[in-house]
Amino acid sequence: MGYLSPCMTRLDKPAPTALQKLWKELLEPIVFAVVITQFVATLVGVDGHSMMPNLRNRERVFVPKYETWLHKVGVGDFQRGDIVIFKPPAEAAQRLGNLNKNFFGLWNYRPFLIKRLIGTPGDRIRIEGGEVYLNGQRLDSSWTTAYWQQQGCWDTGSDLANRATSGRAGVMPDQAEFTVPAGTYFVMGDNRTANGSEDSRMFGPVPLRDIAGRAAAVVWPIMRKTTATYDCNAETVQGLSGENVLNWRVLGRPDAFKSVPAAPASAVR
Repeated sequence: MGYLSPCMTRLDKPAPTALQKLWKELLEPIVFAVVITQFVATLVGVDGHSMMPNLRNRERVFVPKYETWLHKVGVGDFQRGDIVIFKPPAEAAQRLGNLNKNFFGLWNYRPFLIKRLIGTPGDRIRIEGGEVYLNGQRLDSSWTTAYWQQQGCWDTGSDLANRATSGRAGVMPDQAEFTVPAGTYFVMGDNRTANGSEDSRMFGPVPLRDIAGRAAAVVWPIMRKTTATYDCNAETVQGLSGENVLNWRVLGRPDAFKSVPAAPASAVR
C-alpha cells in the first residue's frame, strides 16, 4: 500500500505555460508589492528641511496606508498635529514651479510633500508675529519654535509669519484669518524660518483625496546625532554634532494640540 509497482507510471506535473511563468516570476511580486504599499503600509523618504527640527533630510518614515483608506470611507479622521504626506493642490502646482515636476519630458506630476496638519475643517487660523492661533487661542508651538529661536532665525516679520494665507505665490489672497473649508486640511512645515516651507499659507488647504497618509514613525537611519546646526542664510543644515542616539521614534502629536478649542459647528460647510 502506498508504493508504485514497476508497471505503474508516475503522472508528472505539466510544465508551466509562458503566461504562468510570467505571472509567477514577474507580475505576482509586483502586484503584491503594489497592494502592500498602496493599501497596507509603506516607507517614505524625507526630502529637504521643511520639517526641521523634528524630521531631517533623508530620514525615512513609516506610513500605515490602511488608515488613509479608512478615513476616506468615513472611519476616523486625520487629527491636528499629525504629520501627513500629500500632493499639493493641482491648481497651485500649476503656478509654483517647485510643486510641478517633469518626468523626463514625458509628463508632469505633483511631488508628494510632508508637513504637519495644523487645522481641520471649520478651524479658524490666524498667524501673527510667527505665532499660530487656532479658533482664537494661541497654539504653543515651542516644540518647534524653541529650536528656531536658538538658531537665531525664527521668522516673525515676513508676510508668511503674519498672515494665515499670503498672496506671495499668486495662488491665495492675503488673509489675516482663514477658515478651513469642509473636506480639507491646513498644513504647515515645522521649519519656521522666512523661506523654510511652502505650505497652506502659500498654496491653500489640502483636500482629503490628496492625502496619502500619516507619518507614524521614523525608521531610518537607525542612529541620529543629537544636535543639528542650521545656517539661516544658506537655508540648510550646517553640521551635526553630539552623541549618537537611537533614531527609531514614534511621531506623536505635540501636547499643545490637545487643548485647542473645537471649531464652531457652523464653520464647517
